[in-house]
Amino acid sequence: MSDSWFINVQGRAYGPYSEAQMQGFAAEGRLAPHSLVTRAGATEFRAASDEPGLALLFPQPKAVAETIHPNEPAAVPTFGRQDDGDVPERSHVVIVADMKSRSVQGLEEEIYNLGPAYPLFPQVWLLATEHPVNAVRNLLVQKLGKMDVLFVVDATHNKAAWFNFGPEADTRIRRIWTKPVDAAKIQATG
Repeated sequence: MSDSWFINVQGRAYGPYSEAQMQGFAAEGRLAPHSLVTRAGATEFRAASDEPGLALLFPQPKAVAETIHPNEPAAVPTFGRQDDGDVPERSHVVIVADMKSRSVQGLEEEIYNLGPAYPLFPQVWLLATEHPVNAVRNLLVQKLGKMDVLFVVDATHNKAAWFNFGPEADTRIRRIWTKPVDAAKIQATG
């Protein structure tokens, strides 16, 4: 690793930081794989995971291949409480944010407080949580500024919650989300 690094946060460069500081930032969750960094003396910022010296700070999950058998019926998910009433149901949630007025760090910390999470792309996370989608949105909204937007999808229950899109977008999202799916069109195109 280079002796010193700069980190770009919302268009401002901070640093220089030593190798030990960068390792500490990664361990604390303050430096993420998508954080923009550059070596001292360079001018182009890149994702920390794209820098060979820093990529080692972010362990990569192992890929799991799943065999798909087209002639087998699809598994039907079960909804509601599981047979064991003591175990809350865990939802799989996708969170998409567009942070314009605040740092993504506070939002990301709150996401990790809600359950196991993984950053899929910059400002997009996959979360497993026992909280309902509206509760997730309400907790995360507290970390947003006036210009930030948030979209949360509960893939387990086919629900969505969002924040700060404006009345026109809100109406269109509701219309699309609640519109019945035409099975005949899907079969014709599939």
